[in-house]
Amino acid sequence: MRCKFEDIVTVGNEKRTPTIEDTDTYVGLEHLESDTIIVSRFGSRVPLKSTMQVMKKGDVLFGRRNAYLRRTGIAPHDGLCSADIMILHPKENVIDREFLPFFVSSDYFFDIAERYSAGSIMQRVMWSRIKDVEFDLPPLVEQRKLADLLWTATAMREAYKKLLMTTEELVKSQFIEMFNNSPKEKIGEVCTIKARIGWQGLKKDEYLTEGNYHLVTGVDFKDNRIDFNNCFYVTEQRYSQDAHIQLQPEDVLITKDGTIGKVAIIEEMLIPATLNSGVFVVRDRQGLLKNRFIFYSLMTDEFNNFVEGIKTGSTIAHLNQGAFVNYEIPVPPLERQNTFIQFAKQVDKSKFELQRTLEELEATYKALLREKLG
Repeated sequence: MRCKFEDIVTVGNEKRTPTIEDTDTYVGLEHLESDTIIVSRFGSRVPLKSTMQVMKKGDVLFGRRNAYLRRTGIAPHDGLCSADIMILHPKENVIDREFLPFFVSSDYFFDIAERYSAGSIMQRVMWSRIKDVEFDLPPLVEQRKLADLLWTATAMREAYKKLLMTTEELVKSQFIEMFNNSPKEKIGEVCTIKARIGWQGLKKDEYLTEGNYHLVTGVDFKDNRIDFNNCFYVTEQRYSQDAHIQLQPEDVLITKDGTIGKVAIIEEMLIPATLNSGVFVVRDRQGLLKNRFIFYSLMTDEFNNFVEGIKTGSTIAHLNQGAFVNYEIPVPPLERQNTFIQFAKQVDKSKFELQRTLEELEATYKALLREKLG
């Protein structure tokens, strides 16, 4: 059946002034994720001041600002949420309550919603623009059956995500147990830290879509590895310009601009690769550290806290090299480093299998929605 959006949902419009208690339960755009309808993070680091929207547990939350990011969630509790979140209530004679969050999080819905965004800088989906847009829905009986399948798939996806987090925490806890009391050195003393220097900066038209030399940028980091399948390319001249940033297997990379502090290690390379100006490459300098040990050292909560403490820049976060070189990294005997690396590799194998199963589940989930919604 084909229905206008205003015949499918109503929009919550209740508002109130925040209290101190609301700070811990507040849901903002940053808490909505594109790959799940489950909201597992919430709370504000700063006091809430302006009047905000009232949400109720179970409400469907649609991130209407920058819709291309495809953020949707289900309110985990009663509380307040950002004005850039549209609160949707189902008209249950048209759409099943359990099916609504999957409909709103689907590619079908977002492909249409993006067309009705307005604004020159921060684009938003306005109710006045989208309420008359027509969508195709399966019959209610089919919606309920589909919702049951999708909730089962969602529960399995969340379970696998928790297992993945457990494996990551296992490596972190083992690292602390083995190296908490190890002597430390400033990373700038025991490692080289290199990046593309200012005068070597690349212009937009130098980011090539094909070639023989990969260009690694901050957006190519995926699960602490580099997704070379989606990298840009550069000319041989640009690759040869600086030997210090010509990448090698076991190199450790860290983002220094934009979303800073993301860490990755180079596992293998099919063609030569270099860096853009937003990424550091970190390598052992004195033979005291295994590069893979450096990688795990930068995956710790201690390093994450360090990065948070040295962020600079008023609008764009920047990991300043002058501060980064002062981070103190454990320097244990190489034998103990090797023991830990072997342990971490075994855990990573389990993590890889979990990740592969999760990706298969997500593909099935999306295929099911595409089949029913187009």
